[in-house]
Amino acid sequence: MKECEGRVALVTGASRGIGLSLARRLAAEGASVVLLASRMGQHGRLPGTLAEAVEGIRSAGGQAAALAADLSDPSGRIGLIEQAEAFFGPLDLLINNAAMGCWGMPSQVATPQRQKMFEVNLQAPVDLSQQVLPGMRSRGLGWILNLGSDSAVQPAVPYPDRPEAAHAIVAYGASKAALARYTEGLAAEVAVDGVFVNCLAPVSIVLTPAIDGWVKSIAERRPDLTEPMEVMIEAALELLTRPHVGRVVSSRSLLHEVARPVRSLDGKSVLGDAFLTA
Repeated sequence: MKECEGRVALVTGASRGIGLSLARRLAAEGASVVLLASRMGQHGRLPGTLAEAVEGIRSAGGQAAALAADLSDPSGRIGLIEQAEAFFGPLDLLINNAAMGCWGMPSQVATPQRQKMFEVNLQAPVDLSQQVLPGMRSRGLGWILNLGSDSAVQPAVPYPDRPEAAHAIVAYGASKAALARYTEGLAAEVAVDGVFVNCLAPVSIVLTPAIDGWVKSIAERRPDLTEPMEVMIEAALELLTRPHVGRVVSSRSLLHEVARPVRSLDGKSVLGDAFLTA
């Protein structure tokens, strides 16, 4: 039996990358998936659009719908869960994947940059969680998964790469640290109602077509800091189908802990285990 048969999911930041891969896997596991991104069509320099993402899932036999919203704008987040539920019904799964980077030395990152990043990385997940929780609690079942980052913790010395790389990601890591702390507290509150809230972070770099610049250079120099997309998605599925409570955990460590095999994004093939390499 498919692991998410009959369930309804909302994935933010789902036009590409981790969000799209997770949406594809959830659909393959039987879920009806609402994909949310900031725009329906092409924007920026990265490939892939929300409309194309939905069409790809439908072409593969899954159920999907598109919802465009700017998560950096508090007013744009009002009523988003109600809009998402208009497609397939009440949400069983909420995945707060959308994130915004803000790179620069911690002594120099400007207030407008930090404010917008915290709106996307922290305030949006909080708002969407608060909107979806009444329904989940009344039904006695639900899952919320927040996507974190290992940058939430100051790296040990010596740094795995150049000191500049560790410093430039401090502001982003601070937003993810706040999200992890919120995850733990919320999970403790709502687990008694059958709602399971967790935070998942990759090892360091998830291998997606979009990585470039200094991130790509780190991945090339230090393959031990990289993680195949399938590892991240398999760990996410574990946290979206089992009664884990308040976990702030990395993908590989979780899969190793529960001895869960890693499958392809269509769920059909076993690729390996927690030690799967690219």
